[in-house]
Amino acid sequence: MKKVLTIAGSDTCGGAGIQADLKTFSAHGIYGMSVITAVTAQNTQGVFAVQDIQPDIIGKQIDAIYQDIEVDALKIGMVSVIDTIRIIGSKLRAYGAKKIVLDPVMISKSGFALLQPEAREALLENLLPLSTITTPNIPEAEVISGKKINTLQDMREAAKMIADLGPMYVLVKGGHLEGEAMDILYDGRMFHEFKAPRLNTKNTHGTGCTLSSAIASNLAKGMDVASAVELSKKYITTAIHHSFAIGKGVGPVHHFYEIYQKAGMLHE
Repeated sequence: MKKVLTIAGSDTCGGAGIQADLKTFSAHGIYGMSVITAVTAQNTQGVFAVQDIQPDIIGKQIDAIYQDIEVDALKIGMVSVIDTIRIIGSKLRAYGAKKIVLDPVMISKSGFALLQPEAREALLENLLPLSTITTPNIPEAEVISGKKINTLQDMREAAKMIADLGPMYVLVKGGHLEGEAMDILYDGRMFHEFKAPRLNTKNTHGTGCTLSSAIASNLAKGMDVASAVELSKKYITTAIHHSFAIGKGVGPVHHFYEIYQKAGMLHE
């Protein structure tokens, strides 16, 4: 069985962060492991508080994994402060980590800042160059590239600008634009487009975490990046289509829909 590590924050209501990552790994037949960078108090209505884990504890969590278990791929999510980012970068370089998916989590859907402004440069310097692929949404791509994005051409230009900062591949997710849900993958030479119908639901909590974890799962299985993204896009589209109206706000996606369907566990 392939083994994938997530380095990210915890989500109280289970729809995003570490919890979404582990669910996604399981749905892909992957053994999931975790390094927790922060504990959040959040639900479907928003993020209300964040407690960052001490950097030395984060480093020791990474040591505990790499000194014992082979890591076939890893995903990095919420890393909100400079010292956290630096210790993660240092440890991953020391262990020669491969197949790194960086989801540059910056702002929650409710507008809560999950990456401190002063930590932005640390993220770009320490983690972006280590990544096999980074997966910013449009607001995140705007912050990283410094370019306003209003069109598909803007997405392509931003992807090139981000690629110049060091990642091997850049996936700019187009969910914030109108029309079809179009994502743009740039491999340093060519663009690949991944289309999906825009689904009429507000329940999209954890979509970014889930997509990046699906990509890490597929990379661990030996897929090339474009194939990993293509299958992951299909997976998240299904998960959104069958999302849950849980809570009073933005509900979570259904990580296990296809598994439940096969097992005859669905009651719709």
